[in-house]
Amino acid sequence: MSLLRNTLTQSSLTMSSRILGFIRDILIAAKVGAGPIGDAFVTALMFPNLFRRIFAEGAFAQAFVPAYARTLEADGPEAAADVARQTMRGLFAATAALVIAAQFAMPWIMKVIHGGYEETSESFQLAILLTQITMPYLACMALAALLSGVLNSSGRFVLSAGAPTLLNIFLITAALFGEDNRHTALLAAIAVSAAGVAQAALLWWGVSRQKVSLSLGWPKLTPSVKKVIALAIPGTIAASGVQINILVSQALASFEEGAKSWLFYADRLYQLPLGIVGVAVGVAILPRLARAARADDTKSAHGLLDDGIGLAMALTVPAAIALMVAPAYLIEGLYARGAFTLNDASQSGLALVHYGWGVPAFVLIKVLAPGFFAREDTKTPMRFALFAVAINTALGAGLFFWFKSQGWDGFPGLAIATSVAAWLNAAMLFIGLQARGWYRPGRRLVMRIISVTLASLAMGGALLYMLRHPELVQERVAYGRFVEVLVFIAVGAAVYGIAAILFGAVRPSDLKGMRRGSAT
Repeated sequence: MSLLRNTLTQSSLTMSSRILGFIRDILIAAKVGAGPIGDAFVTALMFPNLFRRIFAEGAFAQAFVPAYARTLEADGPEAAADVARQTMRGLFAATAALVIAAQFAMPWIMKVIHGGYEETSESFQLAILLTQITMPYLACMALAALLSGVLNSSGRFVLSAGAPTLLNIFLITAALFGEDNRHTALLAAIAVSAAGVAQAALLWWGVSRQKVSLSLGWPKLTPSVKKVIALAIPGTIAASGVQINILVSQALASFEEGAKSWLFYADRLYQLPLGIVGVAVGVAILPRLARAARADDTKSAHGLLDDGIGLAMALTVPAAIALMVAPAYLIEGLYARGAFTLNDASQSGLALVHYGWGVPAFVLIKVLAPGFFAREDTKTPMRFALFAVAINTALGAGLFFWFKSQGWDGFPGLAIATSVAAWLNAAMLFIGLQARGWYRPGRRLVMRIISVTLASLAMGGALLYMLRHPELVQERVAYGRFVEVLVFIAVGAAVYGIAAILFGAVRPSDLKGMRRGSAT
């Protein structure tokens, strides 16, 4: 199965989940809005979102898959199943213990991640309750991560990419039945944990169909399992630097009422290309990179990374341009209704414009890190990620409080710091791969990136023209700003598609591969 086809399988299912995710966000934003209740709800989602992106979106799998695949090839399916079984038991035991401990420590945890609110405030107390309800999702995601890794190693991407859809379905249901902002937040928190159980159960069923026997119980630290753990812990940290940066930014944002919610909805938009493209390419490329590394096939490994980077940039650079050109316009059209006001949309747009120029870096991290993971080097990218986290924390805090001292909103500084840290992380990964001789970008990749940039700029010019002449869309659309934004996006995509073909950003071979992938 080609890299493009694997990526399309992963991306198409992720796209379905993201569409449902937007429906979910629209409903929750309208019911909960920004402000103290919204900030409490966003706080309750911080750990579930962190673990979902670490586990379900590939960070843990990127560390686990090479070790599992190596055992599968060297020692056979029984030995690989035992590694998966014991690793799963250990992972579940550790995360279950973390969940239980967090239930008791939640008031102290809130002082760190929601410390901008007074301890006696409604927002602070509600954040404690809601986060206690959502915490079991962590243990469920640990199970889901390992089960997805087993499926991906067998070339089965459908269930692992489709399982997150359940979370959106559960949350949409909660939003529909919520009576007011507090009641909606409570129902949604319950839905998060219920969805985690459903996702783990679905993936367990999928693994059982592959004749892989897994079970929970007391783990045994065999030499193979110890090696997996030694690789997985730093690998998970390495692949989660962006998410840790978001967690830090959210903690700092609690010192500005409503800022957590504004950052959250900006995050939802820029995470779309990251989730659809970056994660999909990273998950699809890793098994093939691991095989090339074991065969010492340097040429194939370089070609795979060239194709992965080229494909990722072709799909994310235009997204970045669109987010920077029309941030507030996009958020207003998608989310501004009910409790989420026009002012909230404008404020969220201030963060989105700075997340926008970081989007290519967020995606590059997902594509470049497998170059290390495939060779079972997880400590080097972990060091890069932790350094980027330190830079993000220092720069974000500095900009946040300096902006506030100037009488400005502080939270855009957090978005700036997150994007700076992402570019730094991506640069370190790129240089690290080159220094080890594991990657040399080819001339074709350089030419493709130039073509992608030119096509994206052409699209950006078209979008700017539409923004300056809103009557072009308004006179032809009679169903409000939401439909206007959909038309705006569709026109941008069409302009980019034509420009991409003209400039050579999309090759005929890609289109042929896409047709082959959809026909099978």
